[in-house]
Amino acid sequence: MSKADAELLKKPLYGESSANSQSWETPVFDLPHELLVTLQLKQPSPSQPHAQEVLLNRRTDAKDGDQSIRYANFPSTSCVLCSGKFPDLQEQRRHVRSDWHNYNLKQKVRGHNTVTETEFDKLMEDLDESLSGSDSSDSDDDDDQKESTLKALLKKQAKIEHVEPKGLEEFSAKKPKRGAGKPPLIWFSTSLLPPNTSLGVYRANFTAAEQEQEPDMVQVLRSKQLRPAQIKPPIDASNGAPLPSVMTSPQIFLCMVGGGHFAGMIVSLAPKYGRKFSGVDERQATVLAHKTFHRYTTRRKQGGAQSSNDSAKGAAHSAGASIRRYNEAALESEIRALLTEWTDFIDKSQLIFVRATGSSNRRTLFGPYDGQVLRQNDPRNRGFPFSTRRATQAELMRAFIELTRVKIEEVDEVALAAAAAAAAAENTFTTTKPPSTPSKPAPPKPSKEEEEAILHTTQLQALIRRSKVPALLSYLSSNSLTADFKFHPRTTHANHHAPTPLHLAASINSPAIALALLVKAGADPATPNGEAKPAFDLAGDRATRDAFRVARSELGEDKWDWTAAHVPPPLARADAEERDKREKQEAEKAEADRRKGEEERLRKEEDAAVFKGGDSSTGSGKRGGGRALGAVEKTGAERREEEGRGLTPEMRVRLERERRARAAEVRMMAAAGR
Repeated sequence: MSKADAELLKKPLYGESSANSQSWETPVFDLPHELLVTLQLKQPSPSQPHAQEVLLNRRTDAKDGDQSIRYANFPSTSCVLCSGKFPDLQEQRRHVRSDWHNYNLKQKVRGHNTVTETEFDKLMEDLDESLSGSDSSDSDDDDDQKESTLKALLKKQAKIEHVEPKGLEEFSAKKPKRGAGKPPLIWFSTSLLPPNTSLGVYRANFTAAEQEQEPDMVQVLRSKQLRPAQIKPPIDASNGAPLPSVMTSPQIFLCMVGGGHFAGMIVSLAPKYGRKFSGVDERQATVLAHKTFHRYTTRRKQGGAQSSNDSAKGAAHSAGASIRRYNEAALESEIRALLTEWTDFIDKSQLIFVRATGSSNRRTLFGPYDGQVLRQNDPRNRGFPFSTRRATQAELMRAFIELTRVKIEEVDEVALAAAAAAAAAENTFTTTKPPSTPSKPAPPKPSKEEEEAILHTTQLQALIRRSKVPALLSYLSSNSLTADFKFHPRTTHANHHAPTPLHLAASINSPAIALALLVKAGADPATPNGEAKPAFDLAGDRATRDAFRVARSELGEDKWDWTAAHVPPPLARADAEERDKREKQEAEKAEADRRKGEEERLRKEEDAAVFKGGDSSTGSGKRGGGRALGAVEKTGAERREEEGRGLTPEMRVRLERERRARAAEVRMMAAAGR
């Protein structure tokens, strides 16, 4: 780029603001005269969508707590999945965290077409959910809310696809073909800049009548140029008093609402001119009025507005739900009262930019209600042609700057033509060349009989694992299933090891289920599994093995081939119960004898210790009843711990109670002797 071109870009086309002031430019309405004279409308070329845009970078300088916005040439980044382009890396990262991008990822994984941002907003309006403004916050509440909202949208589409596949187009709009509709930017060229450089202006800046004159868009743009206003009001020459300033320049109304946040602003299209203390001219946006509201209306950790949840699941009766309902009503009344107060400003506005996600938010703005200000069919209504974040004052100003600044695009036509030719050649080669590796065949869809068998398998296995004997027998009878029913699918390892209910009952050691299947349901114990083992070989405890022996005793030798089933000799139920009862009594008796012997031993040791202590206190016994040389006397806690070693908690409590009783008796005897 030549030196003259560089000097042109330093003029108010992009402007530059100081680092210590809140100043912005409105270059669309204050272009240099030499640029307006040479400006020409540029027709979009087929290679233009592949061009690399060089947009102006927005930078925030947090020095001394002030925020400034500077512009410079910076290569843009893009999202191939969503077909979107962004001015800087930060904007692209915000897009990657947005609901729109995550929804397109889900669509791509499922093999469906992706959607544009406008189509995604339409889907969210149909869902009647609030997205909390799609802010770039990293809090857990916003992440959980975004995930829950996407989950609700995907569940709704899956339900519609399952019930009525023909109606899916209403909720998952197909990606439009390239060239359909009008692009958001209108491109111009000028002889003052290189031929590969184009200047773009957002189409939304023009009224409906002006957009109909697209061939004469250069003349329309020239007619929209405004003379900057002075910051200082005019002065009365007679007495030197300031006169009231009358704003006659066009103005626009911008508002955003979502997730309990609202921000509104009336901005004049003519910038202010003033001088700083250093004498340098500065430009500032002329904000006529602005207001923000915030209320707690979004269900944290779940997503969506409280009114949407009430409509879907009924009114909740929690304290948080009551607070959110009150805040929704209060926010609606505050917004409508503010719109009523700004009626004169809104009526005089040339354009109205609105972002209201969800039908409840749009109903708040567009009614119908008594005395409503905004109308749904107003031709001035516009949407923001780029991604926006949470509704705040700063976000509205950022959106205003983005709308009113000029974009610059540098396109290398030769390189684009070569890339297009290479892509066409590659597509031709891939279409004529057969695939090197065959595609993996899709798994066959199970038949109706297989689906029914899988359902029976799930129900039977759940009943067996929970030892529900009556429910299991009732399920087999009501569904006309045999006790030797084969689980599906048979290719899994679990069903290969335990293919029948009897095998599963034996493998999990459930004697009640095994006995019921053998005696009442008529299961064949000789049926082998995939490893050629009968059910008896899978039993892991004696109780389960005894169930097979009891069944052999009750069913008889001629019922099944018990030898092939590896079942030992029969065992009567009464004999098994008597044996279990006898073994239980013997175990209880052995435990009681052990406890009794342990208590007797402890009692003798205590008596010996008390007797020895009495002899020492009276001076009897061996001479010098002190400790042996080098012996360490144990503390009372150590002696009690040693005495209670090997005792159960009940025995320790009884021993402690007896020890305290003896100590109390000794104290009473000592007091009486005194």
